[in-house]
Amino acid sequence: MHDYETCESCGQKLPSEELTYFDGSLLCTDCLSEATLICAECGNRIWRDANAGDDDTPLCQNCYDRYYYACFRCGRIIHENNSFMVHGEPLCYSCYHDSRVIEDYYFKPKPIFYGEGNRFFGVELEVDGAGEDSLKARRLLEIANWAEPLAYCKHDGSLNRGFELVTHPMTLQFHQTQMPWNDILREAVSMDYRSHQTQTCGLHIHVNRTAFGSTEGSQDACIARILYFFEKHWEELLKFSRRTPQQLDQWAARYGYKEQPCEILNHAKKGFHRGRYTCVNLVNYDTIEFRMFRGTLKLNTLIATLQLVDRVCDVAVSLLDSELKAMSWTTFVSGCTEPELVQYLKERRLYINEPVEAEEEV
Repeated sequence: MHDYETCESCGQKLPSEELTYFDGSLLCTDCLSEATLICAECGNRIWRDANAGDDDTPLCQNCYDRYYYACFRCGRIIHENNSFMVHGEPLCYSCYHDSRVIEDYYFKPKPIFYGEGNRFFGVELEVDGAGEDSLKARRLLEIANWAEPLAYCKHDGSLNRGFELVTHPMTLQFHQTQMPWNDILREAVSMDYRSHQTQTCGLHIHVNRTAFGSTEGSQDACIARILYFFEKHWEELLKFSRRTPQQLDQWAARYGYKEQPCEILNHAKKGFHRGRYTCVNLVNYDTIEFRMFRGTLKLNTLIATLQLVDRVCDVAVSLLDSELKAMSWTTFVSGCTEPELVQYLKERRLYINEPVEAEEEV
């Protein structure tokens, strides 16, 4: 003889063995099927109205939070292993391959900061000669962003047949050890891009203003010392940049030497009208931009340039105006210890008369 119980959803009386307890409710087979689903990830039963996935991929909230995304473009539910991160947003396969790869010039995503510290470097590396080609740009981004969104590509009207690769802000250590620069540069060369071997390409480096202090006054004092350093050591930095004087006058003009750092900064703020086309661009609210360097697809040169900018920032932060004014180029480079920077300084005949043979720039 059967014991009968009542389904709490439809009210039908059925033998007890034909009913199922779920989450405190006694349900018949039909109501259980209509009201609940099986999570596609963990296999646990969930209420249908608690489905965090979709009809094709029902998910409990815990599994969705741990393993899944909603495509930023189309909303489709995608497993983390099948997602593509673009500017920090997840895309499904279709949207990723339909998405715009080379953004317009004014594109500026919310910055993602990488590394531990208070000084961050954003790199703009221009490449030219092999086309403003989305497939080629995507290949570089697949290398750069395979683990997390480190870089994006932008249109640049100053280039003939190319684009610029832009990184999110990173510490020097992150650039040196975790940004896959070697693979990116090698792939760019293999696709017939060039940077140094053009008349168009630059290597621009942004540094966050907050690296120079927490107040506008402290930031301005350091930035003034940076401008003074560039003016005092212009000939050495010209040689370091691999640019010609004519190129710098067009794309990264100097402000002009004055006796005091603050005088150069005041001139830059009030009396100089070249906009961003200066050796140290001060137009941006959050960063200053070092613009005088020629582009390169040679790893040692790129890392050495970052290290030089870091070293200039160091002396601007740590020295008084009088100490900076008294410092010679020889004293400055004697404090450069990073092997990439020392190697490059020697290649450019800028390191205490110790020239070395250099590989060709690309």
